[in-house]
Amino acid sequence: MSDERKYKTVQGLVRGLRLLYELNRLNGGGSIAELSERTGLHRTTTRRLLETLQSEGLVRLSESDKSYWLERRVRDLSDGYRDEHWISSVVAPLLSELQQQVRWPTDLTTLDVDAMIVRETTHRFSPVSFHRAMVGRRIPLLFSASGKAYIAYSDSAEREALISLLAQKEDAEGERARDKEFVERLVNTTRQQGYGSNHGEWSPEKNFGAIALPIKSEEKLYGCLNLVFLRSTLSPEAAAYRYLDEMKRTIAKILVNIES
Repeated sequence: MSDERKYKTVQGLVRGLRLLYELNRLNGGGSIAELSERTGLHRTTTRRLLETLQSEGLVRLSESDKSYWLERRVRDLSDGYRDEHWISSVVAPLLSELQQQVRWPTDLTTLDVDAMIVRETTHRFSPVSFHRAMVGRRIPLLFSASGKAYIAYSDSAEREALISLLAQKEDAEGERARDKEFVERLVNTTRQQGYGSNHGEWSPEKNFGAIALPIKSEEKLYGCLNLVFLRSTLSPEAAAYRYLDEMKRTIAKILVNIES
């Protein structure tokens, strides 16, 4: 594919973005002279761009020292962006690599209020998948491998909040959430074996099993990596024995990419 662009880069937009970047690096504010020096733009150009950004409500002029500062509206530029959206774009090629090693389909799942949601998957590429449309599917926390892994490896405050939320539901998951012994056993078992597992416990997918690992750094739990298989061919223990090391290597690559 040709690398040529159909349209030329809009230099005014590029320069305006550079000013926003530099204001951010300057802890939100800077003078025309500072910004001109840091961006390499002429002072007149810098002033004109800042006045344009000011008219859009993205920066303000301090009357006391004539410096420019980021305005609250700058936050609107990132309101539609969420970490998990970026994670899924980073993860896609890594899941493709993993699929070549394990053959069974794998998913990246993240928390979606009171369930896990599939953000990226190899179901459509795996020769042994019975599902093709998985992205966007919500998976229960207490009956799925990825949900159990998330619950077990979340910090105590988040775990308590999630269980409290689930306990309000008038269904099987709500009943389980209200069972303190069940929740404690789930957390302990998952942590002892080192992965979340499901062997037909989720009734809509009772013919399938899964194992899942948390995608977790020292500071943050991003989501889970899930591997799905037919119950008739594998147990969770056998799947873990065969595939857990490959999954761990993939998670290590994911963390390098999202935290670099």
